[in-house]
Amino acid sequence: MGGPVEFEFTGEIWHWRGPSPFHFVTVPEEQAADIQALAADVTYGWGMIPVRVRLGGTAWKTSLFPKDGGYVLPLKDSVRRAESVELGDMVEVELTVLGG
Repeated sequence: MGGPVEFEFTGEIWHWRGPSPFHFVTVPEEQAADIQALAADVTYGWGMIPVRVRLGGTAWKTSLFPKDGGYVLPLKDSVRRAESVELGDMVEVELTVLGG
């Protein structure tokens, strides 16, 4: 990979009502394709991609989840509270792919 790979994008917060309800932001297709090109070097299983994320003034580490040929970014409740963002809000995300 040769060093950190960074992305910036804007996306809408949505809610998945599965067995473990969670809020997500979908990574846009262009950035998802670039991340997919790195996947073999950084995934740790099940297609999960480790990342460092910044939303507003909040930074954290998590993993992108593969979904429908792309990726989704999980948003913890603590992040949503700290940044006062809710379901349906458009958010600007800075993302750094880790590993490799």
